[in-house]
Amino acid sequence: MPYDPEKDKVLKRWESEDTGLVVSINQYDQSEPKLQIGPRMFTKKDGSQTQRKAGRLTLEDVNFLYEIIDEVKEELASRISPNPDYS
Repeated sequence: MPYDPEKDKVLKRWESEDTGLVVSINQYDQSEPKLQIGPRMFTKKDGSQTQRKAGRLTLEDVNFLYEIIDEVKEELASRISPNPDYS
């Protein structure tokens, strides 16, 4: 079965204003939602946006993740089947 971009959904998204790092919860078709770290968004001099692979994380990126991690965990947990191992 080939990949269908219309079945790939971003359910929730966070973006660091400082580093451009994007953290999102994604779901393909009816599969289990999963966390994605990256890409990194940049604004070019002409005002257009581009993205790059997240690569290695800086201290600023780690601080951003630390600030949002509880919200990310709650959001992801609310979208998957109950499982006592996730708490």
